[in-house]
Amino acid sequence: MVRAPYFDKNGLKKGAWSQEEDDKLRAYVLRYGHWNWRALPTFAGLARCGKSCRLRWLNYLRPDVKHGNYTKKEDGLIIKLHKQFGNKWSRIAAELPGRSDNDIKNHWHTHLKKRTEKGQSSSRLKETFQYEVISQNGDLKVESFVPNTPSYPILENSPLSQSYLLV
Repeated sequence: MVRAPYFDKNGLKKGAWSQEEDDKLRAYVLRYGHWNWRALPTFAGLARCGKSCRLRWLNYLRPDVKHGNYTKKEDGLIIKLHKQFGNKWSRIAAELPGRSDNDIKNHWHTHLKKRTEKGQSSSRLKETFQYEVISQNGDLKVESFVPNTPSYPILENSPLSQSYLLV
């Protein structure tokens, strides 16, 4: 359900874009280009702010923007690039021609993030690490532990010893 458009106190329209507004913006930018986003709405006959026009053009109305479902190849590439670059959406978008950074970010957060988190959590459970436990009599023992516990020597009867780490 989409909120109905309304005008704010400055007379600028807020909310969903109509087909008529899309057509005006598309026609103006294709004819004259986007030389000044702040001034563009008045010249194009729109009661919108420049930022709203810029985002609408870049994310939805540009002729080279792809709309629709992502292929498995695109999904794999997004996952790979996210591991490499993190949340640098514009950097990732540069590798996927036709997809906007906003569209990739939304796709990541709604579909791909859940998939990768499930895969990481199961692999983390299988990992084991080692740490040293120094007993009170000076003996050194090496034991395994669950990730995210300290990786430095721990006294046997301290709160961080393995007997306290068991859940």
